[in-house]
Amino acid sequence: MSRGRPGASTPRWGAGAEILFRFLRPDGTVGAVHPARVVSDDGAAVFCWVLGGTEIVATRLPDGRLVREAPLEQRFVLGRRPCRSRWTGSSTLRWVPEGQWSSVWWFFGPAGDFRGWYVNLEIPRGRTPFGVDRVDGVLDVFVRPDRTWEWKDEDELVAALAAGRVTREQAGLLRAEGERVIALAEAGAFPFDGSHLDPPDPAWPRPELPAWTCPPETAPLPS
Repeated sequence: MSRGRPGASTPRWGAGAEILFRFLRPDGTVGAVHPARVVSDDGAAVFCWVLGGTEIVATRLPDGRLVREAPLEQRFVLGRRPCRSRWTGSSTLRWVPEGQWSSVWWFFGPAGDFRGWYVNLEIPRGRTPFGVDRVDGVLDVFVRPDRTWEWKDEDELVAALAAGRVTREQAGLLRAEGERVIALAEAGAFPFDGSHLDPPDPAWPRPELPAWTCPPETAPLPS
C-alpha cells in the first residue's frame, strides 16, 4: 500500500493509502501526528481510518504529565513536548473536508459497534503531499447515536482565549461552525444521516508511524 511522503506530487490518495493527520500549533510547528489509512478521497474531502492501537505522536507537558493533569489556567501556558503513544479506546473514521473548520469522527468500539460522532472543531491548514494539517480549535461537539448532542471543552476554550492560544475571531468562527454542524445533526443530514456506520475493512493493517515524524527529543512509547 502506498504512503504519502514529503516531496510527492499531487496530494490526493487512493483507497488504502497511508497518510498523516497532523495537528499543528498556532506557530506552525507540528504537535500530534496520527497515521491513518485512506478509505476514499475525491479531492474535496478525505475519509480516513485511525485504528485503535495505532502508534502516534502525542504531546505532554515538559515535566511529563498529561496536558489534562495541569490546572485549567496553566494548560495553554506551559510548553509541550512530543512523545510516542498509541491511539487507545475507540477506532475512528474521519471525514476531513477541505477548508471546513471541523472534521467529523465516527467512533467505533473494539467490536465494531458505533458509539457516536465527534465533531472536532479545527482551523484548516490544507493538504501536504503526505496528509492533512489542522490546528485544533479546543472546542468540540459530541453527537450521540440518537443525534442528541453536547458541547465539549467550553471551559478550555475560555482558558485558551486567556492564554492567547486562539483569538476572539477564531473562537467566534469555531463556535459558529459548531452551531452549523449541530443544525445538521438535528436535521439528520449528512454526516449524521446514518451512513458509514460500518467500520472499514477489518483486514487492513494499522498504518505505521514514520520515523521522520518523531524529532530526536521525542520521548519513548510509555510501557
